[in-house]
Amino acid sequence: MAIRKAHIGAAKCAVDLGDGSERGEYVDQDYILRKLGRPHRSISLMYCYYPFDKEWPGRISEVMKDADVSFQWDYPYDDYFTYRGGIGGSTDGEPFCQMRDVRRHGQDVNLTLTLDPKCTDEQLIAIAKDLRPFGRMMLRINHEATGNWFSFTKRASYKEIGDFFVHFTEILHEYAPNVKTVICIGGIEDLNETEMIMEEEFKATIPAADIWSVDKYMALHWGWPYDVALRGGNSFSRSSVRETYEKTKRSFERFRFLNGGAGKPMTMAEFNADGDVTGVYDQAAMVKEFCDILVEENADWFSAFTMYQFRDRGRLGLEIEDPNNPDVGIEQPLLSTYREIIHSDYFSPPITVSDDLTLPVKMRWGGAEDSDGISIPVKFEGNPHFCELTFEDEGNYMIRINDRWFYKSPKAKVIDLMSAFTEKPLDGVAELDITIFAPPAGGENDPAQGEDWAENYYYTMEKLPSLRVEYEPVITRVE
Repeated sequence: MAIRKAHIGAAKCAVDLGDGSERGEYVDQDYILRKLGRPHRSISLMYCYYPFDKEWPGRISEVMKDADVSFQWDYPYDDYFTYRGGIGGSTDGEPFCQMRDVRRHGQDVNLTLTLDPKCTDEQLIAIAKDLRPFGRMMLRINHEATGNWFSFTKRASYKEIGDFFVHFTEILHEYAPNVKTVICIGGIEDLNETEMIMEEEFKATIPAADIWSVDKYMALHWGWPYDVALRGGNSFSRSSVRETYEKTKRSFERFRFLNGGAGKPMTMAEFNADGDVTGVYDQAAMVKEFCDILVEENADWFSAFTMYQFRDRGRLGLEIEDPNNPDVGIEQPLLSTYREIIHSDYFSPPITVSDDLTLPVKMRWGGAEDSDGISIPVKFEGNPHFCELTFEDEGNYMIRINDRWFYKSPKAKVIDLMSAFTEKPLDGVAELDITIFAPPAGGENDPAQGEDWAENYYYTMEKLPSLRVEYEPVITRVE
C-alpha cells in the first residue's frame, strides 16, 4: 500500500467536551468515541485543591454527606473531584489517570482547577511539575471568578483572586510552558454596558492569560438539585440565543481592548441550554441555532466552545445518568444534534495529505491541532460487507476513514471499520484515505525524546497494517 504524510490542524471552531463534574461522573473515552464518532480537540475535567482544609483530600459532599445544605456550593470547599497530586500527593491517581485516558485517545487535556488562593509558591510549583508531561494542555484556574458561589471567592478579595491567577500563570510559564492558562470571568453581562463586570479587579488577567473565556448557558437551572424548575420559580433563567452570542462577542472585544488591541484565542469554556428549563427539544434547537450563527457569520474571533457535558445527573448532558445505574447513560435529543454539528466542516479539524513516505515512518504527536501521521489511499469498489485492519505492532493509534474515527490500543490487533460504512454507506466506487496518528500510549510525553519532549511525542511505525475488504457475505443467501 502507498503511504503519504498526513497533518491534522485546527478547525475554524474547535469543539471540546466536559466529562465529569459535581453533576456527573467521568465517562471513559472509548464509550464517548463510539457514541460521537470522532475525538474532540480537548476534554474538560473539573477538580479542586484546598490542601489547608481539615476535610481535605476527601470529596466534600462525601465527607459531609449528612450536612444540611440547600445549594450546590454551600460546602466548605467546591464539590469537585479532588486533585491528588502536588506536595505529598501522587500522580498515580486522579486526575492523572483520566488525563492519560484523554491523551491516548488523541485529545488534549483541558483541566479546570479551583484552588485556595492562599496556596504557596511551593504548592503551585509542584502542580506545574505534575502537569509538565501531559503535552499541550490547558489549565482553567479558578473559573467563573467574578461570581460568588465558589469557595475561593469567600477566601480572598476579587483583586486577590485576579492577582493569584496572574502569579500562578507566571509559575506555569516557567515550570510547565506547555500548559496554556485560561481566564474565565463574566465579561460583558449587560449589552447596555461598555465595560466588563469587575474590570478593575481582573484587568491584569487579560494580558496574562494565554486564552480568554466566558461561561454562557443560554438557559440554566442553578437551583438544581435542591428544587425543581417550575413556572413562576426564581432559581432558573433563559436568554435568547442571539443575546448569548452578542454578549460573548462583546466580551472578546472588551478583552482585546484591555490587551492593547491584540486578540487571543476566545472560548466558551462551558456552553449549553439547560433541559430543566427548555425541555429536550428546545435544548437541541438552541445549541444548533448558536452554532449556525457561528457558521453564518464566519465568527473567526471565536476559537472554541466546550459542551457541558457528556453525561449529567440533571439535564445539562448529551446523556442523562440513569438513576438506577450511574454507569448507564440515557441519550438525549441533543446528542444527535451535537454529533451532526461536530462532524460538519466548520467544526472539524482539517487533515491535509502531502509527501509520499516510505517505511519506517516517524510520526509526531504535538496535539489535537498539530500532529503528523500517515494516510493510506484505498480504492473501494462499492460499499463493503467486511472492512478491517490487522496490526502486528503494539502501536497506539487513532484511525480515521469515511469521517469516522477509531481507536487502537497497544493490545488490540484487529480493528473493525464497518461502522464507518453502516453509518455512511458508499453508493459506488470511491477512493478513501485511511489516516493514522500515534498519540502517546501511556498518555504522557517522554523526556528522553529530545529538547521538544514537552511539546511533541514521537512514535516510529515499522510496518503497515493489513487491510481486509470484502464486498459480499462469506456465504451468500441460501434460498
